Amino acid sequence: MKQFFTKISSIALAFLVLFSTFSFTVDKHYCGDFLVDVSFTGETEGCAMNMDAAAFTKKKNCCKDEVQKFEGQDELQINKIENFTFEKVQFLTAYFISYKELFLETESKNNFYKDFSPPDIRIDYQVLYQTFLI
Repeated sequence: MKQFFTKISSIALAFLVLFSTFSFTVDKHYCGDFLVDVSFTGETEGCAMNMDAAAFTKKKNCCKDEVQKFEGQDELQINKIENFTFEKVQFLTAYFISYKELFLETESKNNFYKDFSPPDIRIDYQVLYQTFLI
């Protein structure tokens, strides 16, 4: 069960790193106030309302294109571990060993009566009271 959660968390962290560095653009084409086309891979196709150059001078074009660019990280921050001293390594080693010892299951076998013989009974109470198990 612990290995399952470890694998799930490592895959989730790998996808987090992947998507934080992922960049993409979204192109949208509006005709008037209505959204006509959306493209994630390239440019959007225009609608049939494209006007000629001569007509463009007389009237304003009713179509417009929007481009939204989502940029991810270019460089990941890498922390180098160069400032380890002997005291830090010694502390981490002691911490790791003591933490590991917390989860060990040990069975204690207490044999207190191993070397002792039963006490001597001077009177046989079963015969004295004549109570026998049948």
